[in-house]
Amino acid sequence: MQFGGRADAAQSAAMYDACRAAGINHFDTAWVYTDGQSERILGDLIRAERDALLIATKAGYTGGAGAANIRAQLDDSCRRLGLEMVDILYLHRFDPQTDLRETLECFASLKETGRIRYVGLSNFAAWQVMKAQMLGRDLGVAVDILQPMYSLVKRQAEVEILPMCADQGIAVAPYSPLGGGLLTGKYASGGGDGRLREDSRYGARYGQAYMHEAARGLVKLAAEHGCDPATLAVAWAAAHPSRPMPIISARNEVQLRPSLAALEFDMDADLYSAISALSPRPAPATDRLEEQE
Repeated sequence: MQFGGRADAAQSAAMYDACRAAGINHFDTAWVYTDGQSERILGDLIRAERDALLIATKAGYTGGAGAANIRAQLDDSCRRLGLEMVDILYLHRFDPQTDLRETLECFASLKETGRIRYVGLSNFAAWQVMKAQMLGRDLGVAVDILQPMYSLVKRQAEVEILPMCADQGIAVAPYSPLGGGLLTGKYASGGGDGRLREDSRYGARYGQAYMHEAARGLVKLAAEHGCDPATLAVAWAAAHPSRPMPIISARNEVQLRPSLAALEFDMDADLYSAISALSPRPAPATDRLEEQE
């Protein structure tokens, strides 16, 4: 998402190289990111080793989830990436104006003809995913992977999305494990530049007091364990029992390093519980909370 925007081509290449050196082979982009520059830059970087990689992109954030729009955006994405097919194609968000059957028929056709390997959904509620699962049965297609928002300060996915994915055998690749940069600790002392101050959407998304209190608590825990808060944030998101695969992001290689360090971080049960206690756990999906022990 940063490639071609906050990260220029050289910074993007340095981050790509750092990820590959760490063993990462899954790279995620979207038709809508940075006016296509993200896909163009990524396409240049992957050319020499494409067969060793899992490349994901997304369609339908703009223009709706109709088959014509999905196909047109996928064609654009493949041209930018220099690919004939992508491993994962996500529908970027739910479109209430389009019959989901039409969307799934399009995905089934793309999979059958070898344009994509896996079907993904992003920013979907659990009921919307299960609707896709049920409709897909008749079409011979199922949801392979889901991309929800998930972090220490955005835990709604724990209520239904993560348990649903575990039950249905759907892989989970959550985005924003750093809470838009909040969980890096750079705002904890009142300073810091980044999306929370540059983008009103992020400012609103992560503007609640408890979120900033959780970030301060994470900074303290990180100091006690001799690591960066971002490392704890990413490692915590990956340690959920449903085994999510967090999508990490940064503006440059230096900023990326603490997230990469989460790959090797040993998150024991006590530390996981201590981090979890920093933010409120969302209520279970039931209207009988008073009767639960």
